[in-house]
Amino acid sequence: MKGLLRWLALVLIAFVALQLYFVLRIALMARIDPQSTTFQRSAAWQQLRQDGAMRWRQQWVPYAQISSQLKRAVIASEDDGFIQHDGVQWDAIEKAWERNAAARERALQAQQRHPGKPLRAVTLRGGSTITQQLAKNLLLSGERTLVRKAQELVLAYTLERLLTKQRILEIYLNNVEWGDGIYGAEAAARHYYRKSAAELTAPEAARLAVMLPAPRRFEKNPQSAYLAGRTRTILARMPAAQLP
Repeated sequence: MKGLLRWLALVLIAFVALQLYFVLRIALMARIDPQSTTFQRSAAWQQLRQDGAMRWRQQWVPYAQISSQLKRAVIASEDDGFIQHDGVQWDAIEKAWERNAAARERALQAQQRHPGKPLRAVTLRGGSTITQQLAKNLLLSGERTLVRKAQELVLAYTLERLLTKQRILEIYLNNVEWGDGIYGAEAAARHYYRKSAAELTAPEAARLAVMLPAPRRFEKNPQSAYLAGRTRTILARMPAAQLP
């Protein structure tokens, strides 16, 4: 019994230490720009193992030097309630769960109608806010488990309490992936449009925002009909997007 209690105490101490580490890291980000994220380092290591080379294009630019059009486009596409929520939108998560469950059910029904065919892959949607995405990419692994999701929610609330909305968006836009080894708004603008992030037009910004859920796929398929149609949708939503 004593051994079990000692083990539980060690687990609790390790958990508290990890949370304090995360809090300290986030608190420092109020003043210090993060040099890299967990996601970036993981992707770079994977590239190095597979190709023997590392591709990493990134240039940090201040919030004021990122086009307002891109800020509006990303908010309209990824998190239209960014200004209002406190890090998590539970209704969006609930809707995402419902959509995912319906998609799985349709895939199972299709397999039952055609038993010889393999089960069709289902694209799952997460309902994550910009703050949640930042928490995951900055500090967590890419594994999809309930424990990792719970930690993401805790970190999202921590980000919202220790950083301003403007700072959260600034860090997000400077670190989010926009292609194979392309990170941040400045690198994306230079790569796709040969201009700075400050010079992006509304259509260019909308197109970049639409790429975010699957940037590597859209980088390889720039003529995607979905990309063009979704870009028009985001363009129409951008005027209503509120900036921090």
